[in-house]
Amino acid sequence: MLNGIIAGGIYSLIALSFTIIYRTVKFFHFAHGVVYTGGAYLAYTFAISLGFPFLLSFFLATVLAAILGLCIDRLVYSPLRQKKATNLVLLIASFGIFIFIQNLIQLIYGAQILTLRTGPIREGYQIFSAVITPIQVMILVVSVALMLALWLFIQKTKMGKAMRAVADDPVGASVVGIYPEHTILTAFAIGSAAAGIAGILISLETNIEPTMGFSAILKGMIASIIGGIGSIPGAMFGGFFLGIVENLGIWKIQAGWKDTIAFAVLIVFLLFRPGGIFNVKAGPERV
Repeated sequence: MLNGIIAGGIYSLIALSFTIIYRTVKFFHFAHGVVYTGGAYLAYTFAISLGFPFLLSFFLATVLAAILGLCIDRLVYSPLRQKKATNLVLLIASFGIFIFIQNLIQLIYGAQILTLRTGPIREGYQIFSAVITPIQVMILVVSVALMLALWLFIQKTKMGKAMRAVADDPVGASVVGIYPEHTILTAFAIGSAAAGIAGILISLETNIEPTMGFSAILKGMIASIIGGIGSIPGAMFGGFFLGIVENLGIWKIQAGWKDTIAFAVLIVFLLFRPGGIFNVKAGPERV
């Protein structure tokens, strides 16, 4: 359960950052996975290669992850939006960006596994028959704190309300003086920064590799779908639910089945949810 909650914190953060962007642009930003990877590698560059203090490395990597997300939108998505490209075209473009940046990272850093962990290994805290390490505690605390901060930002601030307005009706939002492109930029900056932080946090416990973003974005998408695509609280719930189910599932089987368990959860959810194949009497959708 502890491992599931810790993993769920990362999944929820990825799902939340993905949902913030999805709500605004209404397509699956698959390249979000390489922003997650980029955050981990940027933190490694500053902390290990350049020897910067960890907090400074954390901050710089987060800022550059946000800039990476902005560059993806401005250089690729924005021109496609101006040409009235369909969501399918944007999705294919996001796959292309993902492959390009993933291979660029591998070209720069190599395919070898890297680690961001430094210093001596500390003894964990005993909770009943389980042990939780200080790094895992930090991952969980930072993830939950950041999720609450993002939720409050979306619900209470003027920019958060503008993002919700653009998500509901871009034309109506522009009529009342909200510029959709500025709102989209804000969504990409915040979502990309959160993805970069998730990549940094997970790299403190596991190794860093160029392909780490693929599994992360899939888990984020699955968690978002489980919680209700576009829902901020749903993304958080879906992430924790997926993390707990995965870790309970590998209690008796090998850990390599984690991804299979995640996809199995998604398939079961899609089949048995209201309106699914085995439950066709769907109630009215909540607007």
